[in-house]
Amino acid sequence: MFDLKLPSRIVCLTEETTEWLYCLGQQDRIVGISGYTVRPPEARRDKPRISAFLSAKIDQILALKPDYVFGFSDLQADIASTLIRHGISVTIFNQRSIEEIISMLYQVGSIVGQANEALRQIEMIQSHLSQIQSRAAVFQIRPKIYFEEWDSPSISGIKWVSELIEIAGGEDCFPELACHSLAKDRTIHDPQVVVDKNPDIIIGSWCGKKFRSNLVANRRGWSTISAVKNKQLYEIKSPHILQPGPAALTDGVDQIHKIIMNWQESKSKFVV
Repeated sequence: MFDLKLPSRIVCLTEETTEWLYCLGQQDRIVGISGYTVRPPEARRDKPRISAFLSAKIDQILALKPDYVFGFSDLQADIASTLIRHGISVTIFNQRSIEEIISMLYQVGSIVGQANEALRQIEMIQSHLSQIQSRAAVFQIRPKIYFEEWDSPSISGIKWVSELIEIAGGEDCFPELACHSLAKDRTIHDPQVVVDKNPDIIIGSWCGKKFRSNLVANRRGWSTISAVKNKQLYEIKSPHILQPGPAALTDGVDQIHKIIMNWQESKSKFVV
């Protein structure tokens, strides 16, 4: 009989699998991480940074002698292909919805022999989402929310963000765009479209750079938008909401819900 050999030297090309392995207590297996990793902070302090998102330091990865690599998105296909040609096992996830994120979390847990612990933590995450959804169910009015993932050109939120907005008690202004996995397909070419939607809240998460609410408010024609008139422009840092892993389903949704709660408590004072 052969012993069951689990991956012991793992490279994570994106942040969400790094954070999840730490959540599972399996951080000692990680030998390399993405340079964009900020969660958890000790990962950035302790682990070698060997990749960006669209590029990776292949020689440095090979020198680490990984026996498994986790990545995210078809955009990392070329990196994965190169590593596979060097005989390394690679799994690239393509999660774009809450359901797919949950599935990814379970699969990663199973691969490292922590299926039961993964299930336990997933149940806690699902319970938390259900609690937020129940609290939001009492809202008589759900604010319209424009979530902006990038500013130039303007790109609206991806599917899991749209779903979290709904769970938190809001109404995504562009749910039809959220279904597209590629950012280019969520581009808003005519800013007047946002004006016409007249969102009550604008949330910006500009994928690694600071959200500038003053620049948004000063866009041509946007002074008539309710969110602008009532100063309901907020930032959620991209590691908290644009990471398709535990961060979005915990801190990210909490921040969206808090913003909506603030709007609910203040709406009687707003300019109409």
